[in-house]
Amino acid sequence: MKKRLILLALMLPVLVIAAAAASLVWLIDQPLTVANERVEVQIPRGASMRQAANAVADAGVSVSPSTLYWFARVGGHANRIKAGSYAFENGVSPRQIVEKLVRGDVLLQSLALIEGWSFRQVRALLDGHADLAHDSKGMDEGELLRQIGASEAHPEGLFFPDTYHFERGTSDLDLLRQAYGQMQSRLNDLWSKRAEGLPLKSPYEALILASIIEKETGQGADRPLISSVFINRLRVGMLLQTDPTVIYGMGEKFDGNLRRRDLETDTPYNTYTRAGLPPTPIAMPGGAAIEAALNPAESDFYYFVARGDGSSEFSKNLAQHNRAVREFQLSQKRKGS
Repeated sequence: MKKRLILLALMLPVLVIAAAAASLVWLIDQPLTVANERVEVQIPRGASMRQAANAVADAGVSVSPSTLYWFARVGGHANRIKAGSYAFENGVSPRQIVEKLVRGDVLLQSLALIEGWSFRQVRALLDGHADLAHDSKGMDEGELLRQIGASEAHPEGLFFPDTYHFERGTSDLDLLRQAYGQMQSRLNDLWSKRAEGLPLKSPYEALILASIIEKETGQGADRPLISSVFINRLRVGMLLQTDPTVIYGMGEKFDGNLRRRDLETDTPYNTYTRAGLPPTPIAMPGGAAIEAALNPAESDFYYFVARGDGSSEFSKNLAQHNRAVREFQLSQKRKGS
């Protein structure tokens, strides 16, 4: 009898541990309810598994923090969780929560940079985005370029227009660094595949031309022909005479109306008064505009005018161009009357 009592006393802790383990195994796969069916939880950098478990429960997930903690501890995951913003929905299990924290399956935010935008528009978007850390706010452009590793002196046109995904709390400088790197990669790749004999000395000059094409194009199909007009003009030394560069040079003084005196007022960006390309891009060109700049259509066009439907009418000489201007401008005035 005494031996049985001793054996039972020895086995009891083992049975208790086994029962606790079985209970934990059962609990970790049970579906949980979530407040409002979905919650977001922010796990700060350096948080312990116990702190993360408490944060998940405090956010409205019906889980015992101890269950999460001990499952992670027993499985060797307690020191492997990653910081970030996580989303949990109804039906998630404790096992899935811990696995998500270990994978770093964080909730990503998004931000879209649009073709044709100026850098001023880009900075306004970054400064107003609630999920970014605004490390560049108030930073002058020279310092900003140094921070992202750019060698150029002016930020205009250096960032590739695309939709970028990032974790909440990411530095806006990191996003700009990514967009700059993508532009450099796309530009250099297309430069290596450029047509022969272009009057462009560097990838940066191609970027400048691409930004003009981006601003001048109403329909994508016209890009290669618009590019051919500017390439033909550069080859023979004609002025580019493109309104978007004049508007860019006016800056905040532009009120939406481009007047004759604006075309006659000299600035570094006035392509009616200065030959060649302007000193910098005037906007962010997309990949299609860069492709058009480096692989223009073969044409003998030197002029184009908007038809009013987004497309352009191309002309070989000034007489044809003047007729097209009269035709389409008169047509637009009739439609507006």
